[in-house]
Amino acid sequence: MATETQIRHFDPTEVHRFARDVLVGNGVEAEQAEIVAKCLIAADLRGIDTHGVNRIPSYMERIRQGVLDAKAVPTIIQTTPVVAQIDGHNGFGFLAASLGIERGIQMAKEFGIGMVAVKHSNHFGMSAWICQRAIDHDMMSLVFTNSSPAMPVWGGRSKLLGVSPLACGAPAGESRPFILDMAPSIAARGKIYKAKRRGERIPADWALDGEGFPTDDPAKALEGVMLPMGGPKGSALAIMMDVFSGVLSGSAFAGNVTGPYDPSKAADVGHFLVVIKPDLFMLLEEFKDRMDYLYQRVVDSERRPDFDRIYFPGEIEQITEERRKKEGIPYAAGEVETLNKEAEKVGVTLLTARSSE
Repeated sequence: MATETQIRHFDPTEVHRFARDVLVGNGVEAEQAEIVAKCLIAADLRGIDTHGVNRIPSYMERIRQGVLDAKAVPTIIQTTPVVAQIDGHNGFGFLAASLGIERGIQMAKEFGIGMVAVKHSNHFGMSAWICQRAIDHDMMSLVFTNSSPAMPVWGGRSKLLGVSPLACGAPAGESRPFILDMAPSIAARGKIYKAKRRGERIPADWALDGEGFPTDDPAKALEGVMLPMGGPKGSALAIMMDVFSGVLSGSAFAGNVTGPYDPSKAADVGHFLVVIKPDLFMLLEEFKDRMDYLYQRVVDSERRPDFDRIYFPGEIEQITEERRKKEGIPYAAGEVETLNKEAEKVGVTLLTARSSE
């Protein structure tokens, strides 16, 4: 198990440099490497360590195995003034999703709404970075994606559904924006991988092992299935992600998406993005004032005795981001060792902790 002495902190600019250099060293064009690195750092800053720079080794292995095209550039077809489709051409999901949210924002600015379906893509990391991109333009957003099978349908025991996140966001005025980014499982599968990397146990209600029994061993959990949150509700949400992201987009679905840790074939992930201009029905300032009021009503609600504070969705991650920008991003010694092996393979400067450490 990782101890405090095994955790070191790294300056976000150094982590960004490292990620960009390793990506470029593996054939990714510099401009595209900047986009991917920025998205990975965003996850680490927000405390979503399962979707940050630690994903680089699996992405690079997919490039080396020829199942992720490091040089692919997504293309776009404008179907109607408010609908577009993007083909990721088996490149990084970050690139396809970045192009998609930018086109969605452009359409929403002009027409009030923009919808984008993405096909033949890959894992795009933390969904919240896409919502934040829309918020930066005073836009609301819905972000769907499907993913490789990791969870059974309710009543089943074999992997069929992805632990596919549902995300949405909305800007506010003086308060923090609303960002919901959640998996339909009790826990995100990335947390299982993180626990395995760090030699940690997991809660016994997160997953079943290969025999269908609850387990606190992350290795056995990865051989089995994740459990849906809320029973049939989590299962239904995962199916919804497949409908919008897979069936509708023209990408893989129904258990046919390949996982980011499986270097055997292309992932063929699908995404679906919706951007909405909030001042369609009222002035933007009025909308933001109403969001501020909602925020205050939520966080000032009467608390349970065992709670010290009530948080708005996304607020804990935003607080973590503010702290990590000052204190640095924490990585365990084993994680740094694995990352630096990737740097050595392409001859770039190793990831270096802050001098005080």
